[in-house]
Amino acid sequence: MNQRIARIADPAEGDRMAEQELAFLATNDLCAITRGRAMPLAQLDPATGCGWVPANLGVGAFGTIVEGSPFDATGDLRLIPDQRSTARIDGIPGRPPLTVMLADITHNDGGEWECCPRTFLRHAIRDLEQEAGLQVLGAFEHEFMLASAGPPEPPMSLQAMLRAEPLGTELVGILANAGLQPENWLAEYGAHQCEITIAATDALTAADRAVLLRDIVRNLAHAHGQRATFAPLLEPEAVGNGVHVHFSLRDSSGRPVTYDGARPGRLSAAAGAFAAGIVRHAPALLAFTAASEVSYLRLAPHRWSATHAFLGRHNRESMLRLCPTIDLAGREPAGQLNLEFRAGDATGNPWLVMGLLIRAGLEGIRTKLEAPALIEGPIEEVGEEEQRRAGIIRLPGTLTDALAALEADRVVSGWFAPDLLTVYRALKRDELRRLAELDDAAKCLRYADVY
Repeated sequence: MNQRIARIADPAEGDRMAEQELAFLATNDLCAITRGRAMPLAQLDPATGCGWVPANLGVGAFGTIVEGSPFDATGDLRLIPDQRSTARIDGIPGRPPLTVMLADITHNDGGEWECCPRTFLRHAIRDLEQEAGLQVLGAFEHEFMLASAGPPEPPMSLQAMLRAEPLGTELVGILANAGLQPENWLAEYGAHQCEITIAATDALTAADRAVLLRDIVRNLAHAHGQRATFAPLLEPEAVGNGVHVHFSLRDSSGRPVTYDGARPGRLSAAAGAFAAGIVRHAPALLAFTAASEVSYLRLAPHRWSATHAFLGRHNRESMLRLCPTIDLAGREPAGQLNLEFRAGDATGNPWLVMGLLIRAGLEGIRTKLEAPALIEGPIEEVGEEEQRRAGIIRLPGTLTDALAALEADRVVSGWFAPDLLTVYRALKRDELRRLAELDDAAKCLRYADVY
């Protein structure tokens, strides 16, 4: 018998291999890149985690610590894993199993670090429940490209899905075994474009799953000699990749409270106010949800993305889409009705994106906003006067504009610790500076290499 096979067949060798399995304690940074540290799983103490450094938050998308970060060479922190987030990633060809735990960044005494993105979301969830008695049920939909020099298959076709095999079947299995609850895997409209959707769950778990999914997809593609990228665009005029966030409201007992059949759009008063808060603060939110220079090439007319802040019925070019319900098989609408935020992509940190949607929605509830006007049909068919009466505004057209909107919106900027805002602005200024001399095509390629 081959000695290698004999060693693997030896149960004692299997035990030793299990002892060598690694655990990765992970955070997702302000550029939506998952960073962290690995250690032998058998040696992990979840109560103490591992060390971390404040300056790591100032590492930009292109790999260097940026000028203007408030963090220097001093200071120490901890990555404390949330064991509920544990995902064992197994089944990637040629790769050993890896246990990933998503972590909160804390001080060495366990106290919360005010710049931790995951803590930002946890606090938003807490405040929504304490102040409004509400919880968010959410899910992230991801589009990505499998980079290829070959001709594309027909969009949304069985042929395209089969050409992606065995990656698709393996991906669904890996995600399921890791506890991510995949729902749909499909070939999308763009050349070599795919989409994977995950079941709705509580807001923190939904964002955790979004963090995990992106690197699982990239790693699986790499194992097959391919490259998966979630970048907003690979070419300026090509079909883009979005990240769409679906959400609905539940009360503290878990009962759906988004639906009210007697109100316009069937949106309850609470859901309408929640939606209105998102629409009102949308320009500032985009600084985090569409967080790259090329994000705004995708957010353009007739690209099935958002150009204006409004609530649309079943309209995939609305920033906030009121999704349809189905009446088949006795399904009730109350548990189905949900909203979809469409002005995001994978350059946005999922914890911050979900936290911002919750914060904006809670602000709408606090200030008792009326539900936004529900727009039927394409936005270009709505006249300027009607748009003005409905409070519809144009979304920022560049990252610079979105950052200016964030600066101007004292409500949104007030949700963040000052140091987090300072380092975020520094990160984005660094990106803009590095890309300033490039044309749009070159900018797309730079981001495609990162995301």
